[in-house]
Amino acid sequence: QVQLVESGGGLVQAGGSLRLSCAASGRTDSTYIIGWFRQTPGKEREFVAAITWSTGVTYYADSVKGRFTISRDNAKNTVYLQMNSLKPEDTAVYSCATRGRAGGYGYWGQGTQVTVSS
Repeated sequence: QVQLVESGGGLVQAGGSLRLSCAASGRTDSTYIIGWFRQTPGKEREFVAAITWSTGVTYYADSVKGRFTISRDNAKNTVYLQMNSLKPEDTAVYSCATRGRAGGYGYWGQGTQVTVSS
């Protein structure tokens, strides 16, 4: 079992910044990649960014490239999502998730709300 706890969400004006954190605990030794996803009511969950746990290779959705940066602190078992130049369309519940080398994302956090006002 892996437990994930997100934090750092909140209300920010357009153009502002927020940094989300995803703290992992439990059986993290099999974690290969940690990803951030977001979802708004009535829409499907959307991939935002991901990072490989051991090598730090990063992946981004086109909609956030150049604005968001994902990073990790292996000593703290924490992944961060630095979000700059936020837009109202970035408003969503942001969740982190982990998966091993095979299969899908199996462990999810509870999510943190990000609201960007215009």
